[in-house]
Amino acid sequence: MHTSEIRVIVYSFVGLIVFGAFLLLMPFSHHGHLSLIDALFTSTSAVCVTGLIVKDTPVDFTMFGQMVILVLIQIGGLGYMTAVTFLAVMRRQKLGHRDRLILKESLNYPGMDGLVRFLKVVFASIFLIELIGIVVLTLRFWMDMSFLKAIWFGTFHAISAFNNAGFSLFSDNLMHYKTDLVINIMIPILIILGGIGYMVITELYYYRKKRILRLSTNTKIILLMTAILIVVGMLLLLSLEWNSAFKGLSWEHKVLAAWFASVNYRTAGFNTVDLSTLTGSDMFFSTFFMMIGGAPGGTAGGMKVTVVALAFIGVWYTIRGDTHAHIFRRSISEYQISKAYAIIFIASIYVVASTILLSEFERTPFLPTLFEACSAFGTVGLSTGNGGVLSFSALFSNWGKINIIILMFMGRIGVFAFTVIIIGKAVQSRIKYPEAKVIL
Repeated sequence: MHTSEIRVIVYSFVGLIVFGAFLLLMPFSHHGHLSLIDALFTSTSAVCVTGLIVKDTPVDFTMFGQMVILVLIQIGGLGYMTAVTFLAVMRRQKLGHRDRLILKESLNYPGMDGLVRFLKVVFASIFLIELIGIVVLTLRFWMDMSFLKAIWFGTFHAISAFNNAGFSLFSDNLMHYKTDLVINIMIPILIILGGIGYMVITELYYYRKKRILRLSTNTKIILLMTAILIVVGMLLLLSLEWNSAFKGLSWEHKVLAAWFASVNYRTAGFNTVDLSTLTGSDMFFSTFFMMIGGAPGGTAGGMKVTVVALAFIGVWYTIRGDTHAHIFRRSISEYQISKAYAIIFIASIYVVASTILLSEFERTPFLPTLFEACSAFGTVGLSTGNGGVLSFSALFSNWGKINIIILMFMGRIGVFAFTVIIIGKAVQSRIKYPEAKVIL
């Protein structure tokens, strides 16, 4: 992990957030009053592809303001440095070694070979996937509105879904479409494709074209964990919300709503049911899914599914007394497992500390506050609400909103990268001390 390159990526995100807030503050971007902190909150939520809102997107922002939010989502989902580098490549400018290092860190690419080619494939994949989503959603929305309006709504929601942002042009999000098959299938597919990461999408394409003979262990872990978390999430939702949030729906529509909510719990902030009606048990368990997030190298935030997978692998082999952890006939290094433990530990401290501070100083109930903090860190965007159409964060003071902004930023750039920026990278010592025996 190159600290200097990470700093460049972090500063680029900060610059984009500030510039986005400046544009949103322009009189032609919003209706009525928009404070600096609310503009900064909205810009951060868009750039960090979270979806938490303290202003009603379709009501409080003009068409221009909505376009600014959409552009911030697209650039934020991809990464500012990645977008700038792609433009340089398209202009046939030669990339220096430092440019390649920054691009490598931004895309979570494992090496330097084939980096530019990979970047081109990434952009082609994004364009194709989002285009398909735009066409499908436009045709569906055309049934409810004019064609031009349907194009805008289809474009906005397709890009928002693929980038796992959860921003919607409907004040009630997608609750009006809770039983609609097209919306409940297309939106989650876009979210999953954006959440599994660009490397996985590219590798699956190469595997299908028989350019590679075997999927990497990384891709297998991501696909397996994604499937497990979606299924487990659905089962939990159905068991806990059958007669609560899903009350009044037929059994097939309950399954559809559970599928939609399970996909959104980890990575995006769309909702088709009223989250203020969630049971306490479901609200608690959902925080674990939001903390996990999506896959590295994609548009999702959180700790990442690979981190949780390696932690489980480490625990399993530790219990068995086996020091050689492995999966899919490939060994996992002790350092990777230790790093997974560290990420989970540090992320938990950040979120728990933020929740306690918010709950105490904002005088808000602990569980909804924990739900909001985990949603911000996981860049999910789901919220129990402020009693209206806004997120729970709308009830916070300016300092409380800044706390949520920091959590969103941390979840987007990665908890390990965020911590390295604060404390710096440790220098490896050349001194080895005698091994101590500690009783556990």
